Amino acid sequence: MKIQKLTIENRPRVYALLQNAFPGSAYEAVLVQKLHENGRTLHEWACLHSNKAIAYIAFSHAYEGKEICGLHLAPMAVAPDFQKQGVGSELLRFALRQEEIKNQPLYVLGEPGYYKRFGFEPCTLPVCPFDPDNTHFLSMRNSVTTSFVVGYEPEFKTAALPPGKQGKKRRAR
Repeated sequence: MKIQKLTIENRPRVYALLQNAFPGSAYEAVLVQKLHENGRTLHEWACLHSNKAIAYIAFSHAYEGKEICGLHLAPMAVAPDFQKQGVGSELLRFALRQEEIKNQPLYVLGEPGYYKRFGFEPCTLPVCPFDPDNTHFLSMRNSVTTSFVVGYEPEFKTAALPPGKQGKKRRAR
């Protein structure tokens, strides 16, 4: 098992992993593909095993208006055959130690019980547009004291497929 920065050559492996890790939903794979196609700045790593992507994590910009105010962790995925074996935890710990991540305010929309183990805490500010009550919105190194709706890259809204083709949208995990 090897963790490495995602390369262009490994992108198709990650798209396949995202399809496999989120059955019934094309949202995550389409999202990452659109982020790549549109040249968005992503901090992303893949865990490779036997020439397959078995885990993936990405961070994209978080915005207060037009200003970058941190990073969003999304998506994070582990191949079903490797879930519940610590692969996702190892990948997340690795990513949190990386220079481009370790001092940034971080946000994640996900399962609080999982992300709290890594230092994420429930937050009331900023407000997540996909979870207005911030029930599943957590942060790390968040010093926000004014209310605003945190912005995502536009692909998070436009990655949806046409009606009838959509799978259920799922939170990062």
